[in-house]
Amino acid sequence: MPEKYKHQAKLAVRDEYNFEFLEISDEHNERELELAIMKNIRKFLMEMGGDFSFIGNQFRLALEEDFSIDILLFHRKLKSLVAIDLKPGKFKPEYAGKMSFYLSVLNDKVKTADENASIGIIVCREKNRTTVEYALKDLTQPIGVTTYKVSNKLPKDYKKYLPSPETIIKSLDEMFYEFSAEK
Repeated sequence: MPEKYKHQAKLAVRDEYNFEFLEISDEHNERELELAIMKNIRKFLMEMGGDFSFIGNQFRLALEEDFSIDILLFHRKLKSLVAIDLKPGKFKPEYAGKMSFYLSVLNDKVKTADENASIGIIVCREKNRTTVEYALKDLTQPIGVTTYKVSNKLPKDYKKYLPSPETIIKSLDEMFYEFSAEK
């Protein structure tokens, strides 16, 4: 990637994304995550940043056998294809090798002559920074690892300390009734 785009590429990948708009359960698999993103592609692109365009999901790379990239985007300012690999669990070092493979194929077979090198983003539920650093240390491809969250709801352990939604509604109704009666 040309030096002038390296800083922009780092800025294009945030450390964490908020996917609360997907409205999927905390327990989900890769396919459920991808389908929820496809149903909410506009919100997904907004969360990723304003310069991304959607190319496709399950983007097929045909070699001796077929491979599929979960989501393929294009970054307008960087003029680069961006491969998204969705992982609903914790980051594993082997994900970096798989992404490097995808980027090599994209650069050789898909990107056009006027585009810059492709970028990979591995989107995981959680990551250990040291593991990520070692997994990416000797790779030459531009790959970022980011995390996501899907819910801002309280953990079940905290629910016992708060009133139920029904109790809150009843209290609000009573307050509204008393306020109305005073007028």
